[in-house]
Parts: sequence; structure tokens; C-alpha cells
Amino acid sequence: MRITVVHPRELGPSETARWRALQTDDPALDNPFLSPEFTLETGRVREQARVAVLSDGADIVGFFPFERHQLGIGMPVGAGLTDAQGMVHAKDIEFDPHELMKACGLAVFEFDHLLAGQPLVPAKHTRHPSPVIDLSDGYPAYVETLKRVSGKTYKSTAYKTRKLQRDFGEFRHDFGLTDEAVLHTLLGWKTDQYRRTGRTDRFARPWIVRLVESLLQIDTEHFGGQLDMIYVDGRPVAGHFGLRTKTTLAGWFPAYDPAYAKYSPGLIHHLAMAERAAETGIRLIDMGRGDKEYKEKLKTGELWVTEGRIARPTAGAGMHWLVRVPVRKARGTVLANSVLRETADLALKTYGKIRTSIAS
Repeated sequence: MRITVVHPRELGPSETARWRALQTDDPALDNPFLSPEFTLETGRVREQARVAVLSDGADIVGFFPFERHQLGIGMPVGAGLTDAQGMVHAKDIEFDPHELMKACGLAVFEFDHLLAGQPLVPAKHTRHPSPVIDLSDGYPAYVETLKRVSGKTYKSTAYKTRKLQRDFGEFRHDFGLTDEAVLHTLLGWKTDQYRRTGRTDRFARPWIVRLVESLLQIDTEHFGGQLDMIYVDGRPVAGHFGLRTKTTLAGWFPAYDPAYAKYSPGLIHHLAMAERAAETGIRLIDMGRGDKEYKEKLKTGELWVTEGRIARPTAGAGMHWLVRVPVRKARGTVLANSVLRETADLALKTYGKIRTSIAS
């Protein structure tokens, strides 16, 4: 096995074509965060992005996208943003993960959304569900499933859709948008949401805004940005920006105008989005890891992602363990306990209200 490490911009057309072929060959890798385009675009705004190209003889058998930080700390490309992480590889690939880490110049590789079943997954890790909406039989079949497993949700959402129209006017859903003004409306709502709930505002980082703007303009057969928005009487109510392959849509940044909160605009939008997505050939919507009520209401099943680290016996790995592992374990304990989780969520929201009131 030969391993060559390059910046994404150094990949040529033949390498990206091979990457896409390996991804297409394995349904388990059908996620846009694993597509070559995502790594290429991230590399434009993240100088620390790298790709390890694994070759067996004359054949490329794997691609491992990652970021290399100080002390040899490795993270997935776009760390903190991606809901699917890992290698794109041939099904019969065999290699030593620690040798891969060494070739990449990494003391440790930390992950939180590594796909289950990846050859990188270490013996010690935690598994988390990633809720999905199965559209393989079309939207009408999904609606029937939803009525069966979450009938109250479907009925109340249909009622609120009608009431929203009665109260405000004509309902419209624009799908497949490329207008940056619409995108920034959505990102503004998302920033407000982060602040209200005490979370870190991702869009305070210019590189993330640049990345999202560039992804919005990509629309190919195999990969693209996907922006949509619902309106009443011409006013934007709720929307979403995500990424897609030919058949999978990855949920990423859903948000809505809180002025319409009582109508459950997020649920209204997700059902509208699922219908239009199914019409374009999307067979699966991956809503991503996270304990959110709307995901529980809309899901038809789950995929699994893993959290953990691969480490070599180095000083950098030891320092990383001291700084990161106890914090991750504490967070896992809180998220696994409903009482602790709700208490922490309330504390964050209280902090968010204080922060918002000071800012205003």
C-alpha cells in the first residue's frame, strides 16, 4: 500500500473521477459530505485540508480527507460542520489505520460523525443514530408511513399549513434556489437561533460563510448545494440549505422566522422539502446526528455514526487526550441522560437570552 498526502487542490481530474467511482460503487458512501466536491471546496477556504491517496500497485483504492492542525492533531475536513465523515475506499481494502496516521503526519485523528462500518473505526468508540427519511418508494408512500407511525404530527402539520395560509395568504415553495440573498436570509435566522439557544454562531467564521456560498453555486449530476424556501404572501417563512448527491440529501442548515413559530414552520417546510426532493430523484434525506424533536417525528429509520479517536503513542496525542477526552465523555454523559440534557439545554437558552438582551 502506497500513501501520498496532498492538498485537495493538487488532485487532478483522474483522481476526482476515481473518487467518485469508488463512492458510487458503495451505497454506504452515498453522502455528499463524502463527495470529492465537498473536500475540494473546503480546501479552497481551509489551508489545513489534506487528502491521503491510497494506492495498491497502479490502482487508487482509497481517499482519506482530513485536516492537520498543530501538534499533529487530525480532524475531518470541515470539522464541526459535517454529519458524515470517513474514507471513500474500495470494498476489499486492507491497511493499518496507525500506519495511515503516520503517513499523514498525525498523532491523533478525532471524529464525531464517522460512518459505522468504516475501516478506520477503532475498537473503542461510541455509536449514535442519525435519523433519516426514506423516500425510495416516493413521497406518497412516505406520507402513508408517517400517518402510521406519527399520525398526530402529520395531521397537526397539515392543519397548521392551512391555518398559515388563511392567516397570511398564498403559500409558495421555491426549490433549487441559487440566490445568495435568499441564502443570507436563512443564515440570518440560523445566527439568531444560535444566539437564542446559547450556541456558538458558526456563521461568525468567515470561512464557513464563503464555503456555503460557493457550495450553493454547484449543481452537477452527482453533487450540488440545495437551497429551498417556503413563503406566504411573498414573505419568507422557513427554509433549508443542504447538500445532495444524485440520490441522498443531507440536512444541514434548516431555519425559520420565529415570528411564525406557532405554526410549526420547520415541520411544514420539511414535508414540503421532502415532496419536492422525491420528485427530483432523492431517495434518502439524512437529517444528521442530534436529539431533535422534529427528527423523531419525521424519521422512518436511522443510520449510525461513531465518535472517538485514533491515536499513536506520541506527546501530541497525550496532550490531546488530556484536553479533549474528559470533556467529550462528560458531554456524552449529559446527552445520554434526559434530565441532564434538558437542564443543560435550559441553561444554554438562559445564557442565550442574557447575551441577546445585552447585545440589543
